[in-house]
Amino acid sequence: AMRELRLFYDKAYQLLDSAIVGQALAIEQETAAIRERYGLFKQFQQGGGNGAEKGYGRNLRGQNLLLARRLVEAGVPFVNIYDFKQQGQNWDSHSDNFNQHKKFLLPPADQSLSALIEDLEKRGLLDSTLVVAMGEFGRTPKINARAGRDHWPNVFSGFMAGGGIKGGTVIGSSDKDGMEPDKRPVPVSDLHASFCHALGIDPNREVQTPLGRPMKLVDNGKPVPELFG
Repeated sequence: AMRELRLFYDKAYQLLDSAIVGQALAIEQETAAIRERYGLFKQFQQGGGNGAEKGYGRNLRGQNLLLARRLVEAGVPFVNIYDFKQQGQNWDSHSDNFNQHKKFLLPPADQSLSALIEDLEKRGLLDSTLVVAMGEFGRTPKINARAGRDHWPNVFSGFMAGGGIKGGTVIGSSDKDGMEPDKRPVPVSDLHASFCHALGIDPNREVQTPLGRPMKLVDNGKPVPELFG
């Protein structure tokens, strides 16, 4: 067992020592125009708030997506970008929801995501790259006492592009209060199956755990046909 574990350690060290990865991480090689297109903010709005107005977080949002494009270009098959742990710079908007979103969260997200999609397309990488932007739950329709929105798992949305996805498609809707799914709800299992389909993986494929237990990649899920029309 220790010998097998050593193999994983060796692979990790090889990855860290890889010249290709090191080159991909050298984001300063990009032109100023490209970095600014993804979001390299030189001026920041001042004032109070719960943290989202701080500059470094706003820069990271765009520059991390630029780094993701460089990793994809280098051949990395799976890239995960997550938002910031610091409360207020992420989307966990339990207070001052509307001000934080309008001024600090949505503008850089809109700029950097559109830049990523445009950049991947220009480089011929969009069709072979599935871009997914989403969280694991939605926000309460009811505004709390701190002008924020709390956790709400009943309904939420996600964004997908590239990888054979049909652009400009809106699937499903919530009710008028944003409390429950209304038209064309998409269960998580179907969303998972759609990811697999876009990546060329059979969602019905069965794998074995180390203990020999059979498990399906997706449990009772089917790819959403409207995504690939």
